[in-house]
Amino acid sequence: MQKLTITQPDDWHLHIRDGAILKTVLPHTVRQFARAIIMPNLKPPVRSVDEAAAYRERIIAAIPAGQQFEPLMTLYLTDNTTPKDIIAALASGFVKALKYYPAGATTNSDFGVTDIRRCDRVFEVMEEVDLPLLVHGEVTDKDVDVFDREKVFIEKYLLPLKQRFPKLRIVFEHITTSDAVNFVLEAENVAATITPQHLLFNRNALFQGGLRPHFYCLPILKGEEHRQAIVEAATSGNPKFFLGTDSAPHTRNNKENSCGCAGCYSALHALMLYAEAFERADALDKLEAFASFYGPDFYRLPRNTEQITLVKSAWQIPAHIPLIESELVPLWGGHEIMWQIQ
Repeated sequence: MQKLTITQPDDWHLHIRDGAILKTVLPHTVRQFARAIIMPNLKPPVRSVDEAAAYRERIIAAIPAGQQFEPLMTLYLTDNTTPKDIIAALASGFVKALKYYPAGATTNSDFGVTDIRRCDRVFEVMEEVDLPLLVHGEVTDKDVDVFDREKVFIEKYLLPLKQRFPKLRIVFEHITTSDAVNFVLEAENVAATITPQHLLFNRNALFQGGLRPHFYCLPILKGEEHRQAIVEAATSGNPKFFLGTDSAPHTRNNKENSCGCAGCYSALHALMLYAEAFERADALDKLEAFASFYGPDFYRLPRNTEQITLVKSAWQIPAHIPLIESELVPLWGGHEIMWQIQ
């Protein structure tokens, strides 16, 4: 296949930060995706409808002239979130979900939930009004191996949560293990997003020839057997699995230091990376549904009507993207891939 035309996709998990970085990275997403679920972990985080409205306006102002894009906003769940916040989110029309971060689990998660049961009143209302919960599914216990944090989170928190709130719609974000795949397959009202890095790479990518910080993300890359399980889920045609890049821009100096930030920047070339992964799995015919249909269906939003075309033509991912005072290093920067947007 030399050309692939699909319904324009959406990104159901995206970090775009704020300020100058927002203005740099947003056009990369807009070029490929019609909509995106915007992550709320700014400093300080987006915790109220008013804060989400202000952030949404800053995003809209950064959309390149003449192009269309809809930011789908989320609120950051904290120990202090109330049922009134959920009602206000639903009434806003533009807040589509709440995001759960365990405190300290990833970038800017210090405001996260310290004990998930503290949020049961909120979950009860979310279940009642049918507002989805987006979950960063890792425990933060220091005695749990970093490669086991997702598995332990499922056992310790997700299974009990589903027992308490069986009708609550949950998106298990950026799944990385066969354990997560099995949980999603078996649980009612649960879907999952899958990133390009977890489709294309296993944990060896972190250490080839030395420490490679631009492959470091959370949840961390896992072993090959888990990568294969993620590929199988993404290419299975099961509507429980859909596209979410978790693209997370960090400047080079914040990645390449003694305590580098977690996150891979893929917004520049996300759809091309997914095409690469699906072609490797001999499943390009499954890419459209994964990228363009299953996400809006789960969120109960209309599918897009515009189309986008990918052509098979080798190009090299830029080694870096200039910023005013630094630069971004894209995922797999400097590597040649085979698909690009026409």
